[in-house]
Amino acid sequence: MRITLLTVGKTDIPWVREGLEMYVSRLKHYVPFTVVEIPELKNVSSLSKEQIKQKEGELILKNVRPSDDVILLDEHGKEFRSVEFAAALGEKISRTSGDICYVIGGAYGFSRQVYDRAGSLLSLSKMTYSHQLVRTVFAEQLYRAFTILKGEPYHHE
Repeated sequence: MRITLLTVGKTDIPWVREGLEMYVSRLKHYVPFTVVEIPELKNVSSLSKEQIKQKEGELILKNVRPSDDVILLDEHGKEFRSVEFAAALGEKISRTSGDICYVIGGAYGFSRQVYDRAGSLLSLSKMTYSHQLVRTVFAEQLYRAFTILKGEPYHHE
């Protein structure tokens, strides 16, 4: 079982990339974990928001395997406390035969086809984060979840 974080666009803010890289390296002690960055679309000024979501959606779906359990990071998704997220992750790992793919969409969200492909939606907060920053926040929460599952002293409650 592998976990992938699939994102639209690159992480080009240095301190955000450094934080993401730190948690990616920590996560590799628990699970095969990769970040896949889909390049941002070019020349989109003539496209509507729906057209952008559609084109990004096609690229997202090309990077998802049929056996993947796809979870969208979405403002309308289910919110968890860190301990609850760890428990849900542990349960998902124990009952999922394929890989898990978390997806962060572009600035306008996801196309209907991507929503239709998703198994569930996850919200990190009621607040909105930049699409770059949320990668690091999510990677930290995933790392925290694994330390909780392993009973390690990272999380304090």
